[in-house]
Amino acid sequence: MNILDVSNFEIKETDGVFTFKNENTTLGFVRFNEKGEVEYIFVNPIFRKQGLATKLLSLVKEKTRKEIILQEPISPLGSKLLKSLKRWK
Repeated sequence: MNILDVSNFEIKETDGVFTFKNENTTLGFVRFNEKGEVEYIFVNPIFRKQGLATKLLSLVKEKTRKEIILQEPISPLGSKLLKSLKRWK
């Protein structure tokens, strides 16, 4: 896994959503609630396998000051991500 240097990207936070953007596109985002439940997480396919999902979840954990709770995935890709993120916790 390559680690993405996020210092060149804009991080926006609005009402339970963190979004990583550059001047051309959205790299990824995570939607969460105040309990630390992650409702949805997306990483642009071009930027996957670079640690962006991990960075997004770290932001949620810092913001909510709670342990991350991942809701059940709705897609096969989400199930795959859930397995890899369980190792992260």
